Amino acid sequence: MPHPLALTVGEPAGIGPDLALIAWVRRNEVALPPFYILADPHHLGRRAVRLSLRVPLASVPPQEACAVFPGALPVVPLAVETTAEPGQPDASSAPTALAAIRRAVDDVFSGAAAAMVTNPVAKNVLYRSGFAEPGHTEFLAKLAAEKTGHEAMPVMMLWAPELAVVPVTIHLPLAEVPRRISTELIVATGRIAAHDLKRRFGIARPRLAIAGLNPHAGEEGALGEEDRTFVAPAVARLQAEGIDARGPLPADTMFHESARRTYDVALCMYHDQALIPIKTLAFHHAVNVTLGLPFVRTSPDHGTAFDIAGTGRADPSSLIAALKLAARLAHA
Repeated sequence: MPHPLALTVGEPAGIGPDLALIAWVRRNEVALPPFYILADPHHLGRRAVRLSLRVPLASVPPQEACAVFPGALPVVPLAVETTAEPGQPDASSAPTALAAIRRAVDDVFSGAAAAMVTNPVAKNVLYRSGFAEPGHTEFLAKLAAEKTGHEAMPVMMLWAPELAVVPVTIHLPLAEVPRRISTELIVATGRIAAHDLKRRFGIARPRLAIAGLNPHAGEEGALGEEDRTFVAPAVARLQAEGIDARGPLPADTMFHESARRTYDVALCMYHDQALIPIKTLAFHHAVNVTLGLPFVRTSPDHGTAFDIAGTGRADPSSLIAALKLAARLAHA
């Protein structure tokens, strides 16, 4: 029997518990791979009652998750009592979210889980608890380094059947982006994207389309020097390493249907340049995939949605896509 996926509860006051419960209810309809959720089973049970969902919960070790999955939602209990109500993070929120992440990493490294899927966390809640990492992904990279003794460079890729994008810089004010872009950063990001598309996604020779920073990719310097100074040399270096990369390309013509057929992933210079096109094309089913880690990690491409937690209005489509993609990548 294959190993199950480890699903973290995420921020317990958010929609993570709702999504897990609703996804399990739809397990046969959407052909979900077996997973277990790392959570407080009492908290999860209260959420199921609130949502009027008849979901049997089975507190089991990961090794028993696949066997019980057809008839009950497997829960691997955390050593944290979770008291957060929907939409109301409390003192138990950060300890719950972090304990779930740590246990999921332990499980993928021990072989108990095939891959990990993470429900959304609230960074402001984590920060108030003293959390020192910039975000969820950086925390995973730190935990991976603790396990392996090697630093990892995590790269965020948003994936959907229609499009895959990688933002070279992520959560930065737009004014900071030109100062943070460098040839070295673009090359390192491109290497990881090419490596994991080949290893995880089975693409023999991944094709990278690299966007320019400026309108019209700088128009040969008329609209900014960054594309000639940083982006073009990065493309040349990637090509010299045998990677199929081209650019800098004008971003405004990269995302129509015929253009998308010419590449496997678009490397974009900043957050909105990458996320606007994929959220336009695949708002409900895009998946966040972390490249560059020594294990498979996917996540739904949305936040905690405190305003609809516990209401039954949360759409599980992105989580379902994340679970399916994690299983595919883990068994590639």
